[in-house]
Amino acid sequence: MRLTMSCQQTRRKCRCCTKFFFPDPRNQTRQHYCSQPACRQASKAASQRRWLSKPGNRDYFRGADQLLRVQLWRQGHPGYWRAKARSSQSTQAVESQSTNPDQGSCNVPRALPGTLQDCCLAQDPAFVGLISMVTGSTLQEDIAATTRQLLLRGRNILGCVSPGKTQNANPHT
Repeated sequence: MRLTMSCQQTRRKCRCCTKFFFPDPRNQTRQHYCSQPACRQASKAASQRRWLSKPGNRDYFRGADQLLRVQLWRQGHPGYWRAKARSSQSTQAVESQSTNPDQGSCNVPRALPGTLQDCCLAQDPAFVGLISMVTGSTLQEDIAATTRQLLLRGRNILGCVSPGKTQNANPHT
């Protein structure tokens, strides 16, 4: 018994890079993008646009009921999307620097903000958007937690003393 192909495979032009490619035989009628990473990314973006353009899907991620659905799912799956914490081996070791409390510098340690609104950069929509992109979350509580972590990390890199630690009045003792 000979296996023959019922239909001949034809080349197709990629909608992204416009180069010709052979589509996968199992998906020949529906594959419009080649397998290059940029083209696959364009294919996914087009697919998401098509999905969001349907009337039933427009408000899928909006509203109080959707917020509750996401919060309940996250409670049931803690740490699902978070990457493992990277070790600080790649950062340089910085010696602890003593600061002068009378000095008018932005590097003088201050208490960490308690809420997102207390952080001066958090009022800037670009900063909030950047944190949202990095974390993949638009929930204010996640953005606030990340802001606090960024402040702590920045202070550690600059060698500033954490607010929880007390400084000696005389650095020579």
